[in-house]
Amino acid sequence: MQNSTRARAEERFAATQKKAKQALSEKEKARREIAERMATQRALRLAKEAADREAAEKADAEKAAAKTKKPSRSPKAERRQS
Repeated sequence: MQNSTRARAEERFAATQKKAKQALSEKEKARREIAERMATQRALRLAKEAADREAAEKADAEKAAAKTKKPSRSPKAERRQS
């Protein structure tokens, strides 16, 4: 009788250990999925920021080029204003 009680207790203990191990593996899997999603989102954000920075630099360069480039005046245009 003591052996059967002990066997049942060991079976219950093994079952709870198995459930606990399974729960831990599920939590770890969820943690890994979240970490992967975060890494993907971070990579996308960094790529977007780099593209935005590049576009802003290009726009600034175009503005600077437009400022330095002066329209040429023809002599006829000067005479009309006088």
